[in-house]
Amino acid sequence: MIRLPQNRNTRVALFAGITAISMVGAAFAAVPLYNLFCAVTGYGGTTRVAMGEAGAILDREMTILFDANTGRDLPWEFRPVQRSMTVRVGETGLAYFTATNTSDEPVTGVATYNVAPFKAASYFSKLECFCFTEQTLEPGETVEMPVLFFVDPLIDEERRMDDVTALTLSYTFFETEGDAASSDAAP
Repeated sequence: MIRLPQNRNTRVALFAGITAISMVGAAFAAVPLYNLFCAVTGYGGTTRVAMGEAGAILDREMTILFDANTGRDLPWEFRPVQRSMTVRVGETGLAYFTATNTSDEPVTGVATYNVAPFKAASYFSKLECFCFTEQTLEPGETVEMPVLFFVDPLIDEERRMDDVTALTLSYTFFETEGDAASSDAAP
């Protein structure tokens, strides 16, 4: 049995300390737990990373629109090679994005993504993607980055998805903190 201190001030300080430590722990756990929640539910446009092929290919077609953005401080030109493509549900699609470093020094960036409409995001599965992987581009360098994906055939079994005929895959590249800190420290 845990024995609490008899002094009232000591007890209050103990409970305040435990509360503070719990709050710090909750703050550190919030981001991974939120990411897990989004990955499981598709909330906020989070897609799934597929472990294999879709299986059945249906007659239902889906138009995939591609969007590319960069953070305000990233000196890159980033765009999809094609603005859209039509794939059958369950069929694997391959799209490319290009990024060019327009600065005179190496820059490292990382991409985040989402899928709209949000309600259908959990049915968009990526087999291969450049997202969340740091990409370092030398001055003037251009790279082509593939995204291999499919729309899960389970979307066809969900009646609330009957109105979904198009999905938008949107990426935003941001400069990584390490580069921003090193360029600020440079004379």
